[in-house]
Amino acid sequence: MAAVDPALLAPSSGVCVWVDLADPTPEEARILTDVFHFHELAVEDALSALQYPKLEAYDTFLYLVLHGIDFRAGKHGFTTHDLDFFLGRSFLVSVHDGKRRSIAQVRDHCDRNGHLLARGPVAVLHQIVDSLIDHYNPEIDALEERLDHIETEVFSNPKPTVVRKILGLKRDIAALRRVTLPQRDALGRLARREFEMIPQEFAYGFRDVHDHLVRITDEALIFQDRVTGILEAHFSNVSNRLNQVMKVLTVIATVFMPLTVLTGAFGMNVELPVFPGGPATQFWWITGIMIVVSGIMLWLFRRRKWM
Repeated sequence: MAAVDPALLAPSSGVCVWVDLADPTPEEARILTDVFHFHELAVEDALSALQYPKLEAYDTFLYLVLHGIDFRAGKHGFTTHDLDFFLGRSFLVSVHDGKRRSIAQVRDHCDRNGHLLARGPVAVLHQIVDSLIDHYNPEIDALEERLDHIETEVFSNPKPTVVRKILGLKRDIAALRRVTLPQRDALGRLARREFEMIPQEFAYGFRDVHDHLVRITDEALIFQDRVTGILEAHFSNVSNRLNQVMKVLTVIATVFMPLTVLTGAFGMNVELPVFPGGPATQFWWITGIMIVVSGIMLWLFRRRKWM
């Protein structure tokens, strides 16, 4: 990594310095403390594996943590990774794992045209954040498509494996909410010009990004309500099917109860009245009585709408 002249970091230099640390080694990460002299707690958070979105103000810089979509994650998994930013009046330092599309897009834009860097570090940060939030749209659409598919499956052709899909989707939606809620609050502080180093023109830009993130958060809430309703509908459907099965089994057991009494009574080793026709026709008399009793019971069950 090229050395950074400390004189360029002074606000009076008129130069915008953007240092991008992509999966930095311990030696490369020393620039955070040796050159920029960032607070050790902020540096520790920036180099840690995962931090939730937040915005912290220090004497000479702002420390911002945002989350970007991990587009290399599994097809049916919603995963994010954090991006850490140190924003000063004349510099922007970004720390990430080297797989962030928004960083790559803005870096390519700056390589082709230096106009963005000429507008200052806040302009670069706004461009990165705007690109980062835009990348949420395909993932939101994918979650909604999965939600529609599972909803159709639950009501048309439910399978035992659908519970696993519902719980997996619920986990992804919870991860989305867990990221977007604090991220919305952090961007809201930038949009309200809570800090002097955020000019008015960029406060409007951050407000637009904040509004976009608010819509995503609202959609996450709607998705959560829908997936909860789908899970309840699935359990209700399973319960109804179980009740139908139990109803059929109960009817069968009830019908066979008097038949068991008849066969038990006439199978006893005692003297019993003989039906017309003699002992030779006794079996057919018992069979006929059993058929009549079964028919009457089934007719009564259907008449009372028990089946």
